[in-house]
Amino acid sequence: MKKYNYIDLFCGCGGLSLGFEQAGFVSVAGIDSNEAAINTYCRHFNKAKGVCIDISTMNGDIIKDELGELTGIDVIIGGPPCQGFSNANKNYAELDDPKNQLFFEFMKFVDLAKPSVVVIENVPQIITKNNGYAKKRITEIFEEREYKVTNTILDASDFGVPQKRIRNFFIIMKGEVFDLLRLKKAENRVTVREALEELYPFEDRREPVITLENKPRSAYQRYLRSKNNRILNHDIHYPAEIQQKRISYVPQGGNWKDVPQELWETSRTQKTGRKNRHSSAYKRLKEDDVSVTIDAGNQHSNYYHPIFNRIPTVREAARLQSFPDDFTFEGTMTEQYLQVGNAVPSLLTKSIALAIKERLEHEEQNR
Repeated sequence: MKKYNYIDLFCGCGGLSLGFEQAGFVSVAGIDSNEAAINTYCRHFNKAKGVCIDISTMNGDIIKDELGELTGIDVIIGGPPCQGFSNANKNYAELDDPKNQLFFEFMKFVDLAKPSVVVIENVPQIITKNNGYAKKRITEIFEEREYKVTNTILDASDFGVPQKRIRNFFIIMKGEVFDLLRLKKAENRVTVREALEELYPFEDRREPVITLENKPRSAYQRYLRSKNNRILNHDIHYPAEIQQKRISYVPQGGNWKDVPQELWETSRTQKTGRKNRHSSAYKRLKEDDVSVTIDAGNQHSNYYHPIFNRIPTVREAARLQSFPDDFTFEGTMTEQYLQVGNAVPSLLTKSIALAIKERLEHEEQNR
C-alpha cells in the first residue's frame, strides 16, 4: 500500500503532523519560525526536515534549495493566518495587506507542489467574521486552481480529546468535494480525570523524570503511556500564596466568583475588587468533564488543576491536548507551554487524516 507524504507549514511542535503520522502518513518537512518548536519537531519527526525560518523570506529558489522540487507531495497541512481577508481587501489590494502575506506564502508552496489535498486549520471565527468573506476568498483562491473546498467546525472533545477545543478546518481536494461523513468520532468522551489522575501521586515529587508503576485504567491512559512508562515535562510550580489562597475557594467547575471578596482587596485591586473579570478567570477544571481550551500561557493561564491549587504542568496540559507521554518538549518552560497551547490536538487531526487517507486510497484503486 502506498505511503502518502506531507509538508507541515507553520508546524509548531507538530500537533497536526503527529495526527497525520498516527494515521500512516510520512512527514517530508516541517517549517516554523520558532526555534524551540522546530527543535521539538525535529526530535519527534527525525526522518523529516525541520526548517526554522520565516516563511515570508522563502522564495521559489530557497524553497527548492531546502526541500527540493516538491514533486510527489500528496498533502500540505498548516494554519496560515487568514485574518487579513475582509470586505475592504478586494482584487489585488489584498496581496499587499501584511496580514495576508503569510497566507499567500502558504499558497506559494501549494502552487509549487500541486498536492492532492490541502488542510488549513484556523479559529472558527474565520468563517463568520465580515459575513464570511475570508471563507469566500479562500474558496475562490483554491477553486481558481481547480480544487474543491469544504470546511467544517470541529470540537476536539468529539474525537477522544479530553478538552473542549473548537477549530475550523478547510479540507481542500482535487476532484470531488471531501465527504465530511468520513470523519469518525469517538464513542465516548474522555474526561480530565482520565488524563491526569495517574500523576496525582507524584505531587510532592520533584525529580526531573518519574515512572508510572500502576497499569493504565482506561484506553486513553494506554494511549498516553510511553514504552518505559516515564513522564517528562512535569515540573510542578505553585503560584504566589495569595493566588493559592484564592483558588483554594474555587470548587471544580467554578471560577473567580467563588473567591471571597476580601481576597481581591489587595493594594492593586482594592478599587476594582473582582469586577470586570472574564468567566474563565480562576477556572478550576472538573474531573468528570472535559477541559476548557488549553491556552499558550503558563503562570498567566486561566485554568487551574482540578485537585491542586496550581495550573497544570506542561505534561498535564500535553495530556489534555492528546500528546502521548513520549512526545516531549524542548525549550524553556514558557516555550514549552506555548508549543502545547498552540498545537492542534493530534487525535482530532488523526481522524481527519484517516478520512483523507481512505479517500486517497479509494482514488488510487480506481485509476
